[in-house]
Amino acid sequence: MYSKELNTIKKSNRLRTREIYDENLIDLASNDYLGLSGNKEIFENAYKRVSKEKYTSPKASILVNGYSKIHKNFEDALKKANDFEDAVVVGSGFLANISMIEALVRKGDTLFIDEEYHASGMLATKLLNKNQIVIFNHNDYKDLEEKFNTCENKGRKLIAIEGVYSMEGDIAPREIFDFADKKNALLIVDEAHSSGVIGENLLGIFDYYNITPKENHIKMGTLGKAYGSYGAYILASAHIIEFLLNRAKAIIYTTAPSLFDISLGLESLKYILENTEKIKGKIASNLQIINDNLGIKSDSLIIPINISDNKKVLQIQEVLKQKGYLVGAIRQPTVKSAIIRLIAKIDVSSEDLTNVCKILKELK
Repeated sequence: MYSKELNTIKKSNRLRTREIYDENLIDLASNDYLGLSGNKEIFENAYKRVSKEKYTSPKASILVNGYSKIHKNFEDALKKANDFEDAVVVGSGFLANISMIEALVRKGDTLFIDEEYHASGMLATKLLNKNQIVIFNHNDYKDLEEKFNTCENKGRKLIAIEGVYSMEGDIAPREIFDFADKKNALLIVDEAHSSGVIGENLLGIFDYYNITPKENHIKMGTLGKAYGSYGAYILASAHIIEFLLNRAKAIIYTTAPSLFDISLGLESLKYILENTEKIKGKIASNLQIINDNLGIKSDSLIIPINISDNKKVLQIQEVLKQKGYLVGAIRQPTVKSAIIRLIAKIDVSSEDLTNVCKILKELK
């Protein structure tokens, strides 16, 4: 039924498949930035917490009777650590973006969204009227200002950006935060790839720029990256969280997040806060290796290497697999041009990271 479309994808070397990789491969492909998915102590502590509960699954949405002490404890820990007024847990980052954009952009409002924003956010914009969406050039605050200032819609203005962008690893400029505050625009910040990785306290881009959260700030984070779990959360003012609980369909009409996943997220948050300096030291060391060997300066652990050839990017990935390393071979439509996506995970030894960089330099 879809054979023609599949053949087209295959011919362009863009076919995606599920694969169970050899667990002995050294992982430089996943978003497990801090290597916490393999931390057995965190796992066991999370398990012990859940096993004490009468029910071990959420059973219903958080607004029926699926909300538990585990959910609340994690929300409380998040808002305290991040200095936000309130928080709500969500099933995934995808659902969180759907929740925020679908619910917060009301009739007459306008959303200004970075062109490189995650696919979940872009999908959410399809639920709105076309005249409510303005896409601005990636990380270009001047383009944002120009489009914002010429917008004739009279309703609320919202701006959506990411802290660290998942494919290029670049960081949103401080000027966007300043502009949002100046215009009193709601600022949605997707911190999926920045929380746990950047900032003085490893809490993400607000922490990185030393920005105290304000009424117009909204932060979304996920547990499937640095936190080594699954799920997401939204941090905002109590007023906005209350509104989302009453208007966000992806929160209201979905089962509450897994108790174990949230418990795991809570343990990971504690671990990050207790081991901040050690983690920061390893991040700095790995990024120095990247700079020394590939000439790439980065503040995030996402290192994109432009290849611009779908066939070649797969060949490079295969060569590295044969040598015991796994890296990402990212092709369209995820990126405009094929890249090797190298993740300088902190559980990878300096020797292995150096070796991978040298191999990539030769293959590129």
